[in-house]
Amino acid sequence: MKITSIGLKNGIFDDKYGKRGQEISIPFKIEDIPKNTKSFAFLFEDKDAIPVCGFSFIHWVGWNLTRDEVHEGESETANDFISGYHSLSKETDKHYVGMAPPDKDHVYELHVYALDRMIDLDEQHYFNDLYWKMEGHILEEAILKGIYKS
Repeated sequence: MKITSIGLKNGIFDDKYGKRGQEISIPFKIEDIPKNTKSFAFLFEDKDAIPVCGFSFIHWVGWNLTRDEVHEGESETANDFISGYHSLSKETDKHYVGMAPPDKDHVYELHVYALDRMIDLDEQHYFNDLYWKMEGHILEEAILKGIYKS
């Protein structure tokens, strides 16, 4: 399985997906999908945030995606997959939160998981809940990495 994104040029995310732009969610496409895939789950995280805030910062998490492409800004508009809580979430905020490295350029990772089933979780959950529901159902994982300039 492979992930690509038109929002990534020469390994660098476009400004519009973070603090210097509109902070709209990144687009991505999934290719070479494993046979028997029923849905996808995804996680967009910043491990470089650990020295700053003490944990890997989650910018976006979603599940029950059944198509192979997500367009930019769809964290706010799509209703055919579920977005869960990110690291800054309040009760009603379950969409993408833009990249904003406070100390230096950060590497951001988009993890996409091909699953053999749909996930029985509503939007009132964090990645850890999704993680346990995915256990034993991951057919394949792909990772796309890119830098967002500080």
